[in-house]
Amino acid sequence: MTRLMIYGATGYTGRMAAAHARAAGLDLILAGRDEPRLAELGGSLGVEHRVFALDENTVVHAALQNVAVLLNCAGPFQRTADPLMRGAIRAGAHYLDIAAELDSYRLAEAYDAEARAAGIMLLPGSGGSVAMLGSLAGRAAERIIRPHTIRVALHVAGTMSRGSAISARENLTAECLERANGALRACEPGITRNFDFGSGPVPCFPVTLPDLVTLWRALQAPNISTFVHVSGSAFPSGELDALPDGPSAEEREANRYQASLEVTGAGGKTVRAILDTVNGYSFTPLAAAEAARRVLAGKARPGFQTPAELFGNGFAESIADTTIQILQD
Repeated sequence: MTRLMIYGATGYTGRMAAAHARAAGLDLILAGRDEPRLAELGGSLGVEHRVFALDENTVVHAALQNVAVLLNCAGPFQRTADPLMRGAIRAGAHYLDIAAELDSYRLAEAYDAEARAAGIMLLPGSGGSVAMLGSLAGRAAERIIRPHTIRVALHVAGTMSRGSAISARENLTAECLERANGALRACEPGITRNFDFGSGPVPCFPVTLPDLVTLWRALQAPNISTFVHVSGSAFPSGELDALPDGPSAEEREANRYQASLEVTGAGGKTVRAILDTVNGYSFTPLAAAEAARRVLAGKARPGFQTPAELFGNGFAESIADTTIQILQD
């Protein structure tokens, strides 16, 4: 089997991922619940589409027949990740998604043994900040012995897509977490920390990012904290359902993303690093389509994997014009 299915293909990011996958020559199936929009998009790309909801296991299983790789672009992922991960394992398809929500990664941890037994890979965060920050942390960690503490901040610029805003609203009540001595624990959300993204230090507030799971899994650093700095109108107000699908191409072009990280080794050495890349809404579909292409080409390992572990620390730098600058302490 060599076919890629994108579920949530008519969403803002799903459409771009589908276009990139098609341009890469992948054998593509579009999927989701909206028949008219799927038919229109499938017609424009010249590919098959399948319509199905996620309420019944048998329906999901049947829809995933002859699919080698499933890319889930349908958020909120707290609703879609579980049925699609289970369905992928049963159907023998590798699972990828673009989730920025911790739930997908906890599910991948929970299904790790089952996926390994089935020979199926679970790769949440195949595009987006997890791919960015995993590569950034991996590059910095190459220069120290046994990472002990990782602090990382993401600079989010520009406007948020409607889907991301709705997901963020549904997750606002989630606990603010950090990893300490290997365990997740609550942290104080009001205490900021300064990070330099390349133009001087700015205050960043703590936030629960999935990198608390993925960086722990990849680097085994027992202490990890994640932060964000927001500029522009990244967190919209008002009626979210009335928002446009997402930022325009011009808005994406005007608002690049950065990340800043410091990693300290067991011996006390600290390495700082900065990542600069295109807007997250441009990076994510590019990275997800490239990840799917590599998995279809045979780059896969059973169980829960992270992009940097699977593809190497240079994965983010292979997407668009992403750069990583290492700053020694």
